Amino acid sequence: MPHMGGCGTEVNASSSHTFICKKAPGRISRHQTLNDVVARAFVSAGFPVIKEPVGLARQGGKRPDGLTLIPCQRGKPLTWDVAVAHTLADSYVSAAAQQAADQKSAKYDKLVQSCRLFQPIAAETLGPLNPRSYFLAKLGRKIAAVSGDSREPSFFFQRISVIIQRFNSIMLHSSFPSDEE
Repeated sequence: MPHMGGCGTEVNASSSHTFICKKAPGRISRHQTLNDVVARAFVSAGFPVIKEPVGLARQGGKRPDGLTLIPCQRGKPLTWDVAVAHTLADSYVSAAAQQAADQKSAKYDKLVQSCRLFQPIAAETLGPLNPRSYFLAKLGRKIAAVSGDSREPSFFFQRISVIIQRFNSIMLHSSFPSDEE
């Protein structure tokens, strides 16, 4: 049943607005949790990291979600930024994760021009990680090499998938009108 959301926007019967609303409960927590999983994956693979590093070139005070403290590839440290795109949003009708990854890459273009590598990590609320997730698969294989457990890449992708599903349910539940409304 259509109703007014917490941000004052009318929410349709499918409640899809909650996945793109800047004020949706759980949105920031989802992002922080995904970033934490990625940071822990780097550490498990033997790359110490710093989350949300300061002092990197970025206009508007924005900063990437993380930075490896030692060179990751080609003698350069790697920065990353996590994004979750809503598959049903009008702006993401097709290839939502790929579009989100491209937007992240454009956002951090100046970092790429400097002495750092940049890797967008994008997922869809109702689907897979971005097609560039070969990077995450490579990270999963590196964790497996360090730990000796060949199942590590699967576990890594499952953790990401479970986080997205868990926060989807939180965000969807929060979009329902309460009895008081």
